[in-house]
Amino acid sequence: TLVIGNNQGMGDIEHAKIYDFYMPERAIQLFDGPAKDISDMWRVLGRPVKDGGYIAGTIIKPKLGLRPEPFAKAAYQFWLGGDFIKNDEPQGNQVFAPMKKVMPLVYDAMKRAQDETGQAKLFSANITADDHYEMCARADYILETFGPDADKVAFLVDGYVGGPGMVTTARRQYPNQYLHYHRAGHGAVTSPSSKRGYDAYVLAKMSRLQGASGIHVGTMGYGKMEGSADDRAIAYVIERDEYQGPAYYQKWYGMKPTTPIISGGMNALRLPGFFANLGHGNVINTSGGGSYGHIDSPAAGAISLRQAYECWKAGADPIAWAREHKEFARAFESFPGDADTLYPGWREKLGVHR
Repeated sequence: TLVIGNNQGMGDIEHAKIYDFYMPERAIQLFDGPAKDISDMWRVLGRPVKDGGYIAGTIIKPKLGLRPEPFAKAAYQFWLGGDFIKNDEPQGNQVFAPMKKVMPLVYDAMKRAQDETGQAKLFSANITADDHYEMCARADYILETFGPDADKVAFLVDGYVGGPGMVTTARRQYPNQYLHYHRAGHGAVTSPSSKRGYDAYVLAKMSRLQGASGIHVGTMGYGKMEGSADDRAIAYVIERDEYQGPAYYQKWYGMKPTTPIISGGMNALRLPGFFANLGHGNVINTSGGGSYGHIDSPAAGAISLRQAYECWKAGADPIAWAREHKEFARAFESFPGDADTLYPGWREKLGVHR
């Protein structure tokens, strides 16, 4: 409140962007920090709880008018190949997508996808509301609806609309749920083009203190949003126990990490370069168009994302990898613009003549 309000409102100040802040050990002890982290997601998915790797996710946006039945159908189609779905709404109870109609259908889609694939599936349910009592009522309803599979549900809270108080309220009221911080407000506050406010690095540090299990950190120049390769610092400061930031060396003294969530224009073709820049794949990636834009199906899109991670992990050449992995190969035809930019000559090498 002090640094974002008073100091930035003084008449002589034209630009006042906060790019780092320091928290001493005693101050960190006063904050909750996350209750759950990515290791809990890996455990639910049946993976090792250390270096469990890439979680393939997508985004479904009811805010464009998607009604309950097609929402659940879209979820089922993705879950046949992927792991994690973000329920990307401005708030969690639209008039055309009422929560009490949507959630039972989504849970049914989850169960059917789990039965068909033999794999656990994850759903990040938007509980954002205009009032924290209503937020908790929505959270309670979702837990009741998903019942024995409630451990597969994350809670998505809009940290811009709901604010830090709502994020911390969700953290304390539901410590058994993964808390997904919805990083809205980028254009107004954290964008590099904004003259005041604070950047995404600062927001990420604040989110870890508040108790967020995961927060969007951008795509580091590999997606559609503003950003550069150096934005990996945003991921490093929330996932490591200590890190040298742009101004301060920050230690977290054992506070649980916050997961970097990668979103915004990503697809299978962009991921190998992204992972090479970041240096690891222990992230959640929510690819909307990268999944539903795949030429074969959303499930194939999800599989192509995971194959891209495996390609990078194996240190393989993406073109050679595509020859052995159909879904990844079809991503080249699905996103030819990116393919032309990233892999010139791919058509001849893969025998695609259109």
